[in-house]
Amino acid sequence: MNVLFEEEGAFKAGVVLADQTTSLQVELPSGKRSKVKAANVLLRFDGIAPAELMAKAEAGAEEIEADFLWEVCPDDEFGFEALAEEYQGHKPTPAESAAVLLRLHSAPMYFHRKGKGRFRKAPPDILQAALAGLEKKKQQAAAAERMVAQLKAGQLPAEIAPLLTQMLYKPDRNRLETKALEAACGALGVSVPRLLQQCGALNDTHDYHLGKFLFEFFPKGTDYPTEEVPSTVEGLPMAAVQAFSIDDAHTTEIDDAFSVAFKPDGGMTVGIHIAAPGLGITPDSALGQEARVRLSTVYMPGRKITMLPDAVVECFTLAAGRTVPALSLYLDVAADLRILSHETRLEMVAIAANLRHHDIEPVFNEETLAAGLGDFPFSAELKRLWELATVLEAGRGAAGQQNRKDYNFVVDWGRDTAFGPGHIEIGQRSRGSPLDTLVAELMIVANATWGKRLAEAGIPGLYRVQTGGKVRMSTVAAPHEGLGVDCYAWSSSPLRRYVDLVNQWQLISNLRGEAPVFPPKSAELMAAMRDFEITYAAYADFQRAMERYWCLRWLAQEGVRQATATVIKESLVRLDDVPLVLKVPSLPALDRGVAVRLEIGAVDLLEAEGQARYLELLATPAPDAALSEEEEEGAGE
Repeated sequence: MNVLFEEEGAFKAGVVLADQTTSLQVELPSGKRSKVKAANVLLRFDGIAPAELMAKAEAGAEEIEADFLWEVCPDDEFGFEALAEEYQGHKPTPAESAAVLLRLHSAPMYFHRKGKGRFRKAPPDILQAALAGLEKKKQQAAAAERMVAQLKAGQLPAEIAPLLTQMLYKPDRNRLETKALEAACGALGVSVPRLLQQCGALNDTHDYHLGKFLFEFFPKGTDYPTEEVPSTVEGLPMAAVQAFSIDDAHTTEIDDAFSVAFKPDGGMTVGIHIAAPGLGITPDSALGQEARVRLSTVYMPGRKITMLPDAVVECFTLAAGRTVPALSLYLDVAADLRILSHETRLEMVAIAANLRHHDIEPVFNEETLAAGLGDFPFSAELKRLWELATVLEAGRGAAGQQNRKDYNFVVDWGRDTAFGPGHIEIGQRSRGSPLDTLVAELMIVANATWGKRLAEAGIPGLYRVQTGGKVRMSTVAAPHEGLGVDCYAWSSSPLRRYVDLVNQWQLISNLRGEAPVFPPKSAELMAAMRDFEITYAAYADFQRAMERYWCLRWLAQEGVRQATATVIKESLVRLDDVPLVLKVPSLPALDRGVAVRLEIGAVDLLEAEGQARYLELLATPAPDAALSEEEEEGAGE
């Protein structure tokens, strides 16, 4: 006696060695013996070997059409042997019965199992839906196979073209197109951006890196939802000064300017004038809400995304030849450069000039100050302000920032290169120049003075606090140890930072004797502080990433083959000509600050990576030329 039985979801046939009513001892064609429950036996047969029965049953099942079997089976529940007899038109052989069983079991869309060897036909609507789903899957599989083949051949499938942004920055892994793209990437061993670049869908590496940032932080685009321009500020007194600003050549959001009125006794009145958009914009206005969303101007080489629309900036920027509203801090300075008193005013200020670094630094620097300044506009004012700044800097216990560099990125978008639109030039200037010191110290005075004013008035502000070496934002005035001041409230860049605009609103309320815009324990103020801190850090990371990209592009553009660099730590070095940190695996164990020469290898603009090889050791620089801890932390990997 032989039996056909089901075991672990599979059908098997074997010879019965012993029948114990509730169970059988069965030997399979392989020689393996199994104990089979009688309830699992579906067919008992003789006259054909188990292996032959399974072979004939499998072949017969292949010939049975599920559609036809579904048509001829009864609507009620049925057993496979009864259906086999109906299908064959005669008493079926064991192999014929087994063939029907296998076919029923292999077509779950057509036949629903109801027990051992028993089935029920699927309702017509359910069957049609299942068949439609199956056909859809077949079509999708074929489409995916086609897309994978196209991608591997360097062709961009039509289905993927409109989904490029999503594919690059936030792929939906449930989509067929994403699955095909990732399958092709896996087969070729390349990243998604690399494969799309090979398919001609990603031609501009700059747009790729910028697009990633915009996708996350500006998903609705960088256009402003409102074209509102604040009304003219009226009723402010006119300041009796002629102010001038000091900025680089590309600054359009001119937040600060200065004035000097000399006194007969050698003293002077120094005016620090800050643009006052807070007089024309309220927090709940459309412009105020947009500034709250953006939180800061975004900077990158060659471009920027301003916090406020250009037309609004134009209303309040301290541009030469205009008279504009300002929040002014006046310092009464004695002849020996002691600050005797200070006063804050809201007023209209005439801007006489916008001095630019590239024009002023050649005639106003350490050498010209030592030798005697020549005659140029505002030379006397600049000299006296610098003298005041050096006293202020010493009073804070701060050290100068000599031997460190700032870099100026200039992108000429009108020039095409082999790497896309935009020719990059990277210039250097020493940080801590007399102009830098002058501006920095006067801004510190303004931010510290106004922060203290808010604190003494019991008005909350947004402060930069540093204790224990860690810098953070706070709504409570506290020391900034790095700057050496009792408190420091960013207030000097209201056109560019939402924190400064908030503090300006608070100061305006105080000056006018009104309730503060953000009262104590304001939930809105706390939320703005948290959001600003996170967003501002992300913007800074993006700026550093884009500066890295343009440094690499400069290497490729200029065909640089060798470069000198300074060791940061282990295998990390910073190039001397551009602010680029590279990992050099071949670098021997060297001390921090050591100078080396490198061979520049391949530059990958898509991944923003560059290769370099150690060539030789150069002279070791003086200790103060080595990287500061701040620079080292910003180096990254």
